[in-house]
Amino acid sequence: MNSNPIVIDAIYHAPASTVWTALTNPAEMKEWYFDIPTFKPEPGFQFQFSGGSEEKTYLHLCEVKEVIEHKKLSYSWKYEDVPGETLLSFELSEEDGHTHMRLTHTGLETFPQDNADFARESFSAGWDMIIGKNLKDYVESKSV
Repeated sequence: MNSNPIVIDAIYHAPASTVWTALTNPAEMKEWYFDIPTFKPEPGFQFQFSGGSEEKTYLHLCEVKEVIEHKKLSYSWKYEDVPGETLLSFELSEEDGHTHMRLTHTGLETFPQDNADFARESFSAGWDMIIGKNLKDYVESKSV
């Protein structure tokens, strides 16, 4: 069982303030991530959304754990009626108008290992698409 976190680094040609807003503003999140209309970047804030594979949709249950404005957002990530809980963190740093983001997703080994929807490869591919393409295209289009 692999207990190493998924870590994805991305560089965006956009200021950290633009990336932060995309990560925390519900109207912007809906454009590249999930529709979470009540999201608030406040520790203790609980939220949920649906997502999954074409075969099965899961209710995601999350709670904001840490917020350092324009620098770090972390929240727990688990599913209704599925054992296990993980932690997802987005960390931002800016240099010369570009933003470096590091996504870290820990605890994946706590999910059922006999379900392909919870396979490390599924999460890795999903984050590559969400962070490496969707978010990148979104924030860079705002900074043109």
